[in-house]
Amino acid sequence: MTDPLARRERFAVVGSTNDVVRGWLADGTPEVCLAVADEQASGRGRDGRSWVAPAGAALLLSLGFRPSWLVPERVWRLAAVVTLAMAEAAESVAGLASGVIRLKWPNDLVIVDPDGVRKLAGILGETDGLGGPDPRAVIGIGLNTDWPATAFPADLAPSMTSLREMTGDRPIDHDPLLAAFIDRLAVGIEGLRGGRFDETGWSDRQITTGRWIDVVAPDGSVASVRALGVDAASGALVVVDREGAGGSRQVIVGEIRHIRLAQPAIRVGV
Repeated sequence: MTDPLARRERFAVVGSTNDVVRGWLADGTPEVCLAVADEQASGRGRDGRSWVAPAGAALLLSLGFRPSWLVPERVWRLAAVVTLAMAEAAESVAGLASGVIRLKWPNDLVIVDPDGVRKLAGILGETDGLGGPDPRAVIGIGLNTDWPATAFPADLAPSMTSLREMTGDRPIDHDPLLAAFIDRLAVGIEGLRGGRFDETGWSDRQITTGRWIDVVAPDGSVASVRALGVDAASGALVVVDREGAGGSRQVIVGEIRHIRLAQPAIRVGV
């Protein structure tokens, strides 16, 4: 498989890898470009929330694309391909069973253990100029890797995990993990360029399917709905209201602040 990267750089510390890659694209750097950092001083998640990890405790990277080869309605698939590539790479390098790492729509990698759902990684996608002559997309991901539970922030410890914790406190080397990720990313991007997308893999990893969830809107209002699955055409979450009288509807990323899972999962169709 041909290396998909036109540019890659590694940094000890940056403000935000997303900002680095956005600057590269603005300066004319071709896709696919990759910035990796050992530490971020101003890392962020969705809705401007901060994202902080100790130096070397997480794999922090951002990828830049010029997706003129995708219609705007399919650009969301770039983030999906990045997410799937990282999930598969992490399982392979850490020696985990396939499918252990799940997706929590729209932007988290999680695992399920006896104590509930724990976040392993967050993804942040940002776009500019979609539908115009110079579309740009930046996909950032922060994956908790060599981060021992004893060092987790107290307020986040109950809801987070790391590859080190998932492998019985085995140290995680970023170099083979990054190499495995790039190999799988190349396959995913080549597929997208050829009009192919792993709909089954993306759908099967979704942890929201079959669960009651709380959809929190930007204004803070909450709707309790049942997630039926995801729509591979639009990337939307397909839900039905608790009463079920209105039939199913789609929720898109721009309509939500975040999703809260209810326990336990139920079978779709019951």
